[in-house]
Amino acid sequence: MIGAPRVVVNLPFMPEAGRDPEPRRVQANGVDFAYLEDGPKGGPLALCLHGFPDTAHTWRHLLPELAAKGYHAVAPFLRGYAPTAVPADGRYQPGALVADACGLHEALGGDARAVVVGHDWGALAAYGAAGHQPGRWARVVGLAVPPAGAMAAGFAGYDQLRRSWYMFFFQSVLADAVVPLNDFAFIDRLWADWSPGYDASEDLPRVKAALAAPESLAAALGYYRATFDPAKQVPELAAEQAATAASPPQPLLYLHGRDDGCVGVELAGPAAVVVDHAGHFLHLERPAEVNARMLEFLTA
Repeated sequence: MIGAPRVVVNLPFMPEAGRDPEPRRVQANGVDFAYLEDGPKGGPLALCLHGFPDTAHTWRHLLPELAAKGYHAVAPFLRGYAPTAVPADGRYQPGALVADACGLHEALGGDARAVVVGHDWGALAAYGAAGHQPGRWARVVGLAVPPAGAMAAGFAGYDQLRRSWYMFFFQSVLADAVVPLNDFAFIDRLWADWSPGYDASEDLPRVKAALAAPESLAAALGYYRATFDPAKQVPELAAEQAATAASPPQPLLYLHGRDDGCVGVELAGPAAVVVDHAGHFLHLERPAEVNARMLEFLTA
């Protein structure tokens, strides 16, 4: 249990009306990362990793609550998502995300009390980071993408393959031209399909800004291409890559929206906490419930 809750005023989370907090920057694993933060720098690190198509702003409800519990809460923009740099190494396999998470832990002064929270691609990175360097992380929270064992067991079913059609479309160079058409209408439709009924008007402009540059969009699509194409995976990241295929050894909380249109709830596994009236972006749709469950687990 972390000590008495501290409410910390952190200027990046008190922007002028109508303006987003100004990201800070840090070098980690050879990448210039932009990140949002809240809470005391001396507190345990809580690294919050977003997925596709999303940004660090997806954690805007969670970061202040983590800060109030004494955590140094940090949400980076993943490699290639502006304003984080497009990595010079051109690596987008899951193992690269694992190396990034561990590198961020070190660069931000994390210790063995650190926790890692991930959604979508961020969940995969969280599982892998916790398994690859377990001494860095005390607890793990995953949302919307279950650990590899549960995912692999159901991914090949017809219903999930139908939901995952976009992954196969992203293997084509046609995707680079189609996704940004009509102000990224493709992204609008993904959010509408994945979280039915959720008003994403606060989120979508941020996502589009992060992917507006062709090289940033290519990076985001590159995550999928590197996953499916072994030629885009490097042997130097073999250990990090392997860690994404196993459940982490630390205590793990996994949450899944019952109405998720991206990953079917049947893939969530028996240990999942299923959140009713929520889809893929459950932490935005039901922030009070989801945050309460996460905080109860992290501070137990």
